[in-house]
Amino acid sequence: MAKIIIHQDKVTDKKALIELCPFKAIEVVDGKVDINAACKMCKMCVKKGPEGVFEYVEDQVVEINKDEWNGIVVYVDHVDGDIHPVTFELIGKAKEMAGKINHPVYCLFMGHNIKEKADELLHYGVDEVFVYDDEELEHFRIEPYTAVFEDFIKNYQPTIALVGGTTIGRSLAPRTAARFRTGLTADCTILDVQENTDLDQIRPAFGGNIMAHIHTPNHRPQFATVRYKIFSAPEKSDEINGKITLCHIDKERLASGINVLEVKEKEKVESIEDADVIVVAGRAIKKQEDLDMINRLADLIGGQVAGTRPLIEAGWIDARRQIGLSGRTVKPKLIITCGVSGAIQFVAGMNNSDCIISINTDENASIFNVAHYALVGDVYEIIPNLIEKLSDGELDVDDLVAATKC
Repeated sequence: MAKIIIHQDKVTDKKALIELCPFKAIEVVDGKVDINAACKMCKMCVKKGPEGVFEYVEDQVVEINKDEWNGIVVYVDHVDGDIHPVTFELIGKAKEMAGKINHPVYCLFMGHNIKEKADELLHYGVDEVFVYDDEELEHFRIEPYTAVFEDFIKNYQPTIALVGGTTIGRSLAPRTAARFRTGLTADCTILDVQENTDLDQIRPAFGGNIMAHIHTPNHRPQFATVRYKIFSAPEKSDEINGKITLCHIDKERLASGINVLEVKEKEKVESIEDADVIVVAGRAIKKQEDLDMINRLADLIGGQVAGTRPLIEAGWIDARRQIGLSGRTVKPKLIITCGVSGAIQFVAGMNNSDCIISINTDENASIFNVAHYALVGDVYEIIPNLIEKLSDGELDVDDLVAATKC
């Protein structure tokens, strides 16, 4: 921890010192100059204040032995052994990073009656799958799942732990990281690793206006969660080179104050995250009835409809179909944005799409910076014309979808 020390014996003009801080963090308490909780550690007082009055002091950091931590572990997110595809995407990224530092890739698989399902993970190039199969782990409960994650880390000491940004992952990762007093970066969009095994964690911050680059150099393991559709899953191979290790943990450590009385399956709905083709309605859509042309276009090319935040807040489109930092991350083969300006919050949720076609009246719109094809014009002219040509056969649906190969 860093702190600023005030040498009271060198203070001469208290009023001048108070005016130094733009955050009003300097005040006089009981006749002495003090720094309150508003301090942002900008060190303006140290730089601009009288010499010797303010001193910035950092506590000595105890460096860890990074050689004692080896391997990258991917938490296997699943429901009754049905593995969430974000797990395979994280395996792909883990393999890429592990190749740079010559570390193994592990999977941590916990649940009940899942031993047979563990074999599938080996087809994706994992070196070792650690399986905790206990009756107490049949349903997700935070206390036993955290205990298992903690047990694995203590026994095998991975240098990096990757967890999917799912409902379960966002609950499990921070609680486990807290057990080791280590860092966790949520919803990373870029991950890389340095030669000394420090993890480069990059994610949007301040509403997507900046990209924060985060390091955890003196703590292990390094935790990161990643949303579905950010990375690419590796190809499934017929060959198996890894192995499965069955692990055991004391039953008393799996105790929980939560009892699962009943499990109700949610109604399955089409998810834009799994769509190959998406048509996005933006702020240029003037009224809800005009979404009919967006739906019509999506139907003609076999796609799903999504929207930006203004349309979601207006209640015109289901919130589950919002793309962006506060919505879903998608990676379709083809995405057509209709009247979308291209705010960074939106772009962060779709810029990994294979092919992006954007329609906007403003030739300087930000969306054109990521689009592969830019159509400058009014959506109320372009989309009906496109629908007509598709309907009349002047433009073949396959011709349009072929743009996915761009």
